[in-house]
Amino acid sequence: MIIVTGATGQLGGAVVAHLLEHVPARELAVSVRDPRSDAARRLADRGVQVRRGDFTEPATLPTAFADASRVLIVSGPADPEPHRVAVEAAVTAGAGHIVYTAHMATSPDSHFGPARQHAATEQDLATTGIATTSLRNGFHASSAPFMLGAGLRTGELRLPADGPVAWTAQADLAVAAAIALTDPDRLHGTTPPLTASRALDMDELAEIVSRVTGRTLTRTVIDEDEYRAELVAGGLPEAFTPMMTGFFAAARDGEFATVDPMLADLLGREPRSIEDVLADALRAH
Repeated sequence: MIIVTGATGQLGGAVVAHLLEHVPARELAVSVRDPRSDAARRLADRGVQVRRGDFTEPATLPTAFADASRVLIVSGPADPEPHRVAVEAAVTAGAGHIVYTAHMATSPDSHFGPARQHAATEQDLATTGIATTSLRNGFHASSAPFMLGAGLRTGELRLPADGPVAWTAQADLAVAAAIALTDPDRLHGTTPPLTASRALDMDELAEIVSRVTGRTLTRTVIDEDEYRAELVAGGLPEAFTPMMTGFFAAARDGEFATVDPMLADLLGREPRSIEDVLADALRAH
């Protein structure tokens, strides 16, 4: 039985959709926080077993992971402890293979907080004694509109100095995760960065937005203190601001600049470009 966690989220849902093209629904179960959600009910209607599982409630996981042969742990918030709980539960359930969604910049020394937490989880995976795959996913392209923030409304992109980022479509990363679950010989251990074919900085994203919308988006570099203040004024909880400033520090240091052909090889085509992802996102708004 393949178990997918976070299956009602954007990435987990896309993984399940791809798996259902290749795996009978009876061989697939999902672990979700709310089995009564519309997304969970749609999966149940397709014959997928829907189980309640919450990493912050360890008592729910033995049932969620029952009969597991392979488990996909879709990473959530930066705290590594819930991921550690999920890894331990998968091992206890008898899974022979754990697949985990990490990040291309994963390192205990990363400027980017979530990448440091992924490094802690990779250490936990290394002690399981079973087969594991850590998918070092490229930076999710779906987060680019959030990074562009108020600039999409005002026409001025006020952000700290940055560097190139390999913005990568979640739909493509979902295919890689599905391959790791169904053909583990192709993806095992810690993967190279799974990225799109180009890395672009914020100046280049501003140019893309200007072309797509027909409205000029001007890039203005501001210091990190000013950026933090603007984030909080815009409604972001202050606790999240170190992650945001850490992103720019990591980008300046080249942590997100690597591009690698592995994702294209897995897909059998070029990964989706950030131009396509942004065009879709901006049309949706």
